[in-house]
Amino acid sequence: MKIGNDWDEKLNIVWKSEGFKKFMDIIKKEYDTKTIYPPKDYIFNALKLTSYENTRVVIVGQDPYHGEGEAHGLSFSVQKGIKVPPSLQNIYKELESDLGIPPRSDGDLTGWAKEGVLLLNAVLTVIKDTPASHRKLGWERLTDYIIKLLNEKETPVVFILWGNFAKEKQKLITSPRHLVITSPHPSPFSARYGFFGSKPFSRTNEFLKKNGLKEINWARKE
Repeated sequence: MKIGNDWDEKLNIVWKSEGFKKFMDIIKKEYDTKTIYPPKDYIFNALKLTSYENTRVVIVGQDPYHGEGEAHGLSFSVQKGIKVPPSLQNIYKELESDLGIPPRSDGDLTGWAKEGVLLLNAVLTVIKDTPASHRKLGWERLTDYIIKLLNEKETPVVFILWGNFAKEKQKLITSPRHLVITSPHPSPFSARYGFFGSKPFSRTNEFLKKNGLKEINWARKE
C-alpha cells in the first residue's frame, strides 16, 4: 500500500498487518469476479487528496455510490459528467442558504478535498447496483482507526456527521479540542427534518477561525 503522503506513516502498522493483507486479498477477489466501485485506483482517493496534516474537516459518508461511473473515492462526490445525486443537491442547497454559494453544475468535490476536507466513506467499496454490499466486510476497522488517529491530532478538527450511520462514529471522537456537527442525512427522505438550516459550513469556518486556522473555501472547485 502506498498513499503518497503522511498517511503512509500513520497507517504503516495497518498496511503491514497480516489481517489487512488478507482483507485486501478478499477485496481483490471481489474486483476480479464482480463489478466493484470505485475503480481500484480511486479506493483511497480521500487519503491521497487530503493528507493527515492538512485535514481540518472530516465529512463521513456511508459507502460509495453504486451506479456506473459515479464513485471516485470521496464521500458524497461524483465524477464530472455524472448527474448530481439528490443528497448532494441538498448539500448544495444548504451551502447556498448558509454561505450564499450557488449550486454547481457538477458533483465533483475534489476542490473540497484539496482544501483540507477529508471526504471519508466508512466503507470504501461497493458492488454495482447493490448499496451497503461491502458493509461489515472489514473496511470499518480501517476507517474507525483513521478517525481515531484524527481524534489524536493536536490541532482542532471539525467532524461533520450527517445521518445515523455517520453519528455512530461520534463515540470515536473523544478529544474536547474538536468540534462535532451532527444533523439528519441530506437525503430527500430526511433533509427537511433538520439538515436544512443546520448551517454546517458557516459553523465549521467560525470554529476554524476561532482556533486560528484557515477557513475552508467551500466554493473551490479544483
